[in-house]
Amino acid sequence: MDNAQLSLEQLAGQLLIAGFPDALTTAPAPIQDALQKGHLSGCILFRRNVENVDQVLSLTTSIHEATTHAPAPPFVALDQEGGRVVRLREPLTPIPPMRLVGEYATAELASHLSEVVATEVGALGFNLNFAPVLDVDTNPDNPVIGDRSFSSDPKKVARYGGAWMAGHTIAGVLPCGKHFPGHGDTNQDSHLALPTLTHNKERLDRIELHPFRRLINAKIPMIMTAHIVMSAIDPIYPATLSESVIRGLLRKQLGYNGVVVSDCLEMKAIADHFDIEQVVELGVRAGVDLFLISHTEEKWKKAHAHLVNTAQNDPEFAELLTQSAERVLKLKKNELLRLGHPWKPAQNWRDVLGCHAHREIAARLTAKADAGVDPTEKD
Repeated sequence: MDNAQLSLEQLAGQLLIAGFPDALTTAPAPIQDALQKGHLSGCILFRRNVENVDQVLSLTTSIHEATTHAPAPPFVALDQEGGRVVRLREPLTPIPPMRLVGEYATAELASHLSEVVATEVGALGFNLNFAPVLDVDTNPDNPVIGDRSFSSDPKKVARYGGAWMAGHTIAGVLPCGKHFPGHGDTNQDSHLALPTLTHNKERLDRIELHPFRRLINAKIPMIMTAHIVMSAIDPIYPATLSESVIRGLLRKQLGYNGVVVSDCLEMKAIADHFDIEQVVELGVRAGVDLFLISHTEEKWKKAHAHLVNTAQNDPEFAELLTQSAERVLKLKKNELLRLGHPWKPAQNWRDVLGCHAHREIAARLTAKADAGVDPTEKD
């Protein structure tokens, strides 16, 4: 992992995480080839890629093995939040929505629940989970966040988000706070449209930014951007593509020096307004380090080619791209190499999934919720 020895193609590859549409036991040949060459940073899996736990383990193992001679281990990512946003179900331990965690769990129990989630997905080869949600649930009509949020209270979101981060860290799976600078008050779903929030800076600082500020202080390793326009900061570009939001607000004002990852670039909030080449170029200039392209092979290949070509012809862009790649590689070196490269499953991996101890921890929350117990009571 000597960054100086990496080619421009490999540096650009560290900025891209790809998904693929079909349920396969191994990654498609183009993805395996790109991983082997270092032209992709990793993969993200969805429900469409899941048949059963044996198939998932085979798939994640093939992704890890594809990078045996690559410059760095791969990110093997998913969205396993709990509640309605999970990619893996039984035999894994069912986890309730984060709203119930915020209402009925102590921070200690939340951390234990997070450790359950991370331990089980980690046993199946995942090393990056796009959770916790740090959006503050202030809009009852929000079609996309709702019960994915811990609370309508930003201090409670910060407290439980920090507990969730701690549980994942203990279990050795990277957490990622999302969706910066805050998607909780929108009345549109960025999968389908480009939302705009018109709150002034005082409101944003007091509500939306508070959980992110707290977890930045706690050294969260990765933050995901929201595809929303914050008109008080940048009335033109969505946060993912806004230098004012990423370099200005997140990096300079809030002091974040970890990895910034985009939400999926094929969501309509972005894809209906920009082509993939524009997105990755604007994103790098804005300060994004990693780009999620969750479906289409043609798009991640175009993105990679455009990053390389632009860097070849623009020294300033090449420097920005190199800085992003170095942040990604630093995180991989510090957090992923200790898991083994290539990662291999433990012999007892099946015993971890939905085990009695894990289900007991989840049952403590459901029992509290069923009884309406005050969450401040000791677990």
